Amino acid sequence: MRYFIESYGCTMNYGEGDMLSRRMESLGFERCDSAEDADVVILNTCTVVETTEKRMIKRMNDLRTLRKDVIVTGCMAKVQSNRISLRLPNAIIVPPDKYDDFQEIVQNRFGTGDSEKRTPYGRTAIIPIAQGCLGNCSYCITRFARGRLVSRPPEQILSEFRECVDAGVREILVTAQDTACYGLDIGTDLPSLIKLLLSVEGDYRIRIGMMNPNHLVPILDGMLDVLSDTRVYRFLHIPVQSGSDDVLEGMRRHYTAERFMDTVRALRSMFPDISIATDIICGFPGETEEDHMSTISLIRELRADTLNITRYSPRPGTDSMRMEGAVNGNVSKRRSQELTDVKNEVEYDVNSGLIGRTVDVLITEVGKDGTMIGRTDNYRPVAFRTVLPLGSNTSVEITGCASTYLTGREC
Repeated sequence: MRYFIESYGCTMNYGEGDMLSRRMESLGFERCDSAEDADVVILNTCTVVETTEKRMIKRMNDLRTLRKDVIVTGCMAKVQSNRISLRLPNAIIVPPDKYDDFQEIVQNRFGTGDSEKRTPYGRTAIIPIAQGCLGNCSYCITRFARGRLVSRPPEQILSEFRECVDAGVREILVTAQDTACYGLDIGTDLPSLIKLLLSVEGDYRIRIGMMNPNHLVPILDGMLDVLSDTRVYRFLHIPVQSGSDDVLEGMRRHYTAERFMDTVRALRSMFPDISIATDIICGFPGETEEDHMSTISLIRELRADTLNITRYSPRPGTDSMRMEGAVNGNVSKRRSQELTDVKNEVEYDVNSGLIGRTVDVLITEVGKDGTMIGRTDNYRPVAFRTVLPLGSNTSVEITGCASTYLTGREC
């Protein structure tokens, strides 16, 4: 029996999709390359913004037309199961808090397959380390889907990590809704976990996933320590969401713009080349033109390597949905474009300063038009044309750039 899995949304969701895929293969199911060829389709959903939700609904309609058996997982399975049942009345719905029962649920419906178990990992693997978070952001529907923080035991994570390394995985992404609050419910913390993982010998790179600024501050010294290990990418994804303290208060983010910048300065004082990724939400209720200009000023001061801009989308059940001061759609669209223009300008300026340097890269993916993509020690993507095996290392001279990536040639 063949299955196909398609995941949407955050790295955490993709990591859980990989986990569910391994569980399908442990039952003897064979993975195939398309929904059309599959007997069972796992739709691993996201509903973080309205546009993504609409995409999920369209995909459900497509699968109904294909007359496939469908297992729906991810955030929609938890917070919008009624919308799923309307479109896929025969689907199995497995929310994240029921993943421990996934194999039993699948076996009860479909039995087991007879294919041989394949190597469950490629050259890159994703390891979720916790479920849920400790935040109460006023705009976030994900916290309803994922609940409060439940950290995985360090020994369990270590076992999975060691299995990845033994299987030849070269790049391991450690992920959660907020990695910085890992362990606060079980008497440990993220730096302690990363140090435990680094006790495993091998040639690999760890990428630490998204973390909120307010939870990063208490563990900052420990993070500076683990980032000094060359097996950890000098990269952090720290969403700021706005440059306005008034907007941040309305979002319930529990820090100020200056506190965020102080944290970035501390990181850069120790690691001047650290890559910082961040997120901005544009058009949050009550956002004024002055607030918008404060965000533009922060973007210029921050000079992030990667900046993701999302227009505010009201989500069912969130407090922000009931807030006054909704920003007109045309105003939000115009502000989003202005932010994007500044983002592209800053990112291109940052990247162009690297032209002429020679960097070591780990080759992690096949790019477009016959290129390979390598990641530098600080997780910057470099595209070049020499065909080399995934997971191998090489040196590349940076010869050009766009706003979102570097280009080069192998030395």
